[in-house]
Amino acid sequence: MRKGLLIVVSGPSGCGKGTVLGKIDKDKLGLCYAVSATTRAMREGEVDGVNYHYLQESQFEKLIAEDKVLEYTKYCGNYYGTLREEVENRLAQGQDVLLEIEVDGGKNVKRLCPDAVLLFIAPPSIQELERRLRKRATETEKVIAERVSQAEREIKCAKYYDYIIINGELEKAISDVSSVITAEKISAQNKEKIIVEVLNS
Repeated sequence: MRKGLLIVVSGPSGCGKGTVLGKIDKDKLGLCYAVSATTRAMREGEVDGVNYHYLQESQFEKLIAEDKVLEYTKYCGNYYGTLREEVENRLAQGQDVLLEIEVDGGKNVKRLCPDAVLLFIAPPSIQELERRLRKRATETEKVIAERVSQAEREIKCAKYYDYIIINGELEKAISDVSSVITAEKISAQNKEKIIVEVLNS
């Protein structure tokens, strides 16, 4: 059995990465999401290990200290993140895992998982990004300015990524992301895994 492929997708708020990832054919591409971990309380109807892995704050911080969390953030007093073991188990089972995370998290994943493929989804311009944020009509001028400033910082970090996809036309961006993932599955860096899989099937 070949080891799965870890695909990390990042991009600034307003670039449309959620829309692009929502429209790629994950079943056709054979992609799955890893179950995230959190320290927030379990809500009614949620199941541990399905919705999240629910941990105590001390447990989460211990995992961070031991480099067992690929990426994390703290929001409203609770930790949210991706457990290294969760991802590595899925990859060992031959599953291709998709992570939609922030740029800092992406850089940390690459440090801990050098074989990960990093995709950055960028807007065609900062002006277009600002236009999209305004079109949402859900945020104040101050928040929009902060998001634009943050986007500029994140776009400068795109040089650390393996691919940069410009989301100017949605259908083309969807096609580009799908093509990258398909190509990576049969790329030179995976040829030995494919040969072994063919010979041992």
